[in-house]
Amino acid sequence: MERQRLLDFGFFPKASYTPPAYAHPESFIEEEILVGAEGWALPATLTVPKGNGPFPAVVLVHGSGPHDRDETIGPNKPFKDLAWGLATKGIAVLRYEKRTKQYPIKCAEMIESFTVEDETIADALAAVEALRRDKRIDQERIFVLGHSLGGMLAPRIGVRDGKLSGLILLAANARNLADLILEQVHYLASLDGKIDDAEAKQIKETENIVRKIKELDIASGEVVLGASRAYWEDLMTYDPLRTARELSLPMLILQGGRDYQVTLDDFNQWKECLSDRESVTFKLYDNLNHLFISGRGVPSPAEYQLAGNMDQTVVEDIAEWVKSH
Repeated sequence: MERQRLLDFGFFPKASYTPPAYAHPESFIEEEILVGAEGWALPATLTVPKGNGPFPAVVLVHGSGPHDRDETIGPNKPFKDLAWGLATKGIAVLRYEKRTKQYPIKCAEMIESFTVEDETIADALAAVEALRRDKRIDQERIFVLGHSLGGMLAPRIGVRDGKLSGLILLAANARNLADLILEQVHYLASLDGKIDDAEAKQIKETENIVRKIKELDIASGEVVLGASRAYWEDLMTYDPLRTARELSLPMLILQGGRDYQVTLDDFNQWKECLSDRESVTFKLYDNLNHLFISGRGVPSPAEYQLAGNMDQTVVEDIAEWVKSH
């Protein structure tokens, strides 16, 4: 889907990956399994700590775009970092190929009716159920962790499941996807300090596209940024803040200060909505980007080609929070 060029960088070439120093592979095992809603079998990896269970467990839910189970972006694999880091801390982790990655043609064939229910939610719920069938998993401590779009949808997953122990939101947008797309186009065009004619034209075109999306001025069969009216209508009518407000689940909401994709505007909206809840914890990491990897200077897409790992403090904070519940 075209929107991923801005939001989750699915088109960057692959490069070598280096595991984080905080991960100790000798302390866990990995098993290849299948998860997913009926008719959508998805290859998955279950990372389980060695020793006596049952263990708390986390399901990882991807951002926008056809991601693999590691959320691979250039040489970086933030979901693999998370799985290995949390398993080292005694927490099981389930990650899986996203449906749009595993079945691109099948998804394209149903584009007129395709929504985030098909893209994300149904498979996340199925992954949770797979953990509930595993005797090594503590049934009272199963969590969903969503990144970016997955974080925005986490409250909706929580409502649909009804039995989760908590939600973890990483760089979750509180605003609608259309506004974020336009904001990113403006940001990227201004990186060199000036906006040329081609960039100004792109901004104008994006403004028109965003208007069509927000007004749902999309004809039957028309595809806008890789999605049909059904997809955009589903997202435009979903309010993540209101949905989160209706939940009594514990939540951990994390944000990188160098994230230009999902920004402090979103993080502050989550805080404004939920700061009166004792069960909700907020953490801001000033020097981390959208992948929760450390960096310096003005953030740009170029840094996603630099090898790095999810910051150790983030992994430790998630592990501590999970174990406290």
